[in-house]
Amino acid sequence: MSNRRVLEFFYDVVSPYSWLGFEVLCRYRNIWNVDVHLRPGFLAGIIKASGNPPPPMAPKKFAYMLQDLPRVSECYQVPLRQPSDFFQTIIKKGSLQAMRFVTAVEMSHPEFLEPVSRELWIRIWSEDTDITETESILEAAKKAGMSADQAKKLIESTALPEVKNKLKQNTEEALKYGAFGLPTIVAHVDGKPHMYFGSDRYEVLAHQLGEKWMGPVPQKS
Repeated sequence: MSNRRVLEFFYDVVSPYSWLGFEVLCRYRNIWNVDVHLRPGFLAGIIKASGNPPPPMAPKKFAYMLQDLPRVSECYQVPLRQPSDFFQTIIKKGSLQAMRFVTAVEMSHPEFLEPVSRELWIRIWSEDTDITETESILEAAKKAGMSADQAKKLIESTALPEVKNKLKQNTEEALKYGAFGLPTIVAHVDGKPHMYFGSDRYEVLAHQLGEKWMGPVPQKS
């Protein structure tokens, strides 16, 4: 960690609230003058380890989420659209291969980490398209600006133990901080970590940082 204030952002592209939190953090990182460390994690692993059931397994939580997503999409100006087959897309297919690819990007080409993550979110949560097949991931990487050669090499690397272990390590670090879902933000302030869960805690985070909160779209404040 540097001497500057650091915000670690643990996320999974299968999580729509992670996308919301990601975009807000990208908008504020220069306004707040903080170092942002994007940390790909595996939501299914966190859910299992923490005992926190996913929305489809908690009917009232799921019903609330379906009502909430259109509201927050408009408020945060992030083009969320629920997948046509939520259970198949989110629960059955999941995001393991996609997040291994994102982890490989983090390890080998961190300059593409932000755009690759965004393109995968767009596929699953805006365009209702696949993120599990190799061609789907390659298409997201292409739109993010990666060359075909770079992306293919990273796809191949997702089978390597070091990539799998890195994703596992990121996930375990989030759990050590107390994560029970994603996104999880860890603010390192005055030498101490402070954990925040969800995409709606930025006003409190701003207060802790001594910064101004201007809403989820600060450019329009």
